[in-house]
Amino acid sequence: MAFTKNPNVKLWYSPGACSFVPHVALREAGIDAELILAQVGQMSEEFKSLNAKGRVPVLAIGDEVITEMSAVLTAISYLAPEAHLLGRTFVETIRVYEWLNYLSTTAHAQSFASIWRTERFTNDFNLYPSIQVRGIENVRDVYALIERKLSERDSDYAVGHSFTVVDPFLILLYFWAGRLDFEMETMYPRYTRYVKNLRERKSVTEARKIHINV
Repeated sequence: MAFTKNPNVKLWYSPGACSFVPHVALREAGIDAELILAQVGQMSEEFKSLNAKGRVPVLAIGDEVITEMSAVLTAISYLAPEAHLLGRTFVETIRVYEWLNYLSTTAHAQSFASIWRTERFTNDFNLYPSIQVRGIENVRDVYALIERKLSERDSDYAVGHSFTVVDPFLILLYFWAGRLDFEMETMYPRYTRYVKNLRERKSVTEARKIHINV
């Protein structure tokens, strides 16, 4: 894959969804991307032909179409290496991917999805309540781990001492807690301080104008 110096970049997004994360990354990278709405639950056939998985985010760089969060964020980082969105050192990059794998799978695809996308886990409607209860327990475990990991650090950021693609992902998961009525300030004070320090960052505020639910 070879990208041109000034490629045409498009991001398919859904308000409040995980596509918030690459949107922030694009802003951080200073990349002027075309934003295309692909509403979760109402994906068009045109979108499904672009991404048969039927999920956001989807990033297009010229003729290259990229799916899956880690791949999308890697592509954005590749376009703007000076932003160091994957970290500033070899070890930091490893930690970034460690976070991304956990947040994309255990946190998002397993824990939150079992609450809001329960149909992915069973065809038996009678099992929905028990799966959703377990999902909430899993989300609490995710938040507890994030709280502990952030508490171990003397930094305003999740990795190293500068903004990486991990930070908007953690910010998004914190915003999602609002839908679950969790007492975040009481239960996860370090996580709360972390988000308060970053939520007014320009890239985050600009992305939130589009992702109206976060």
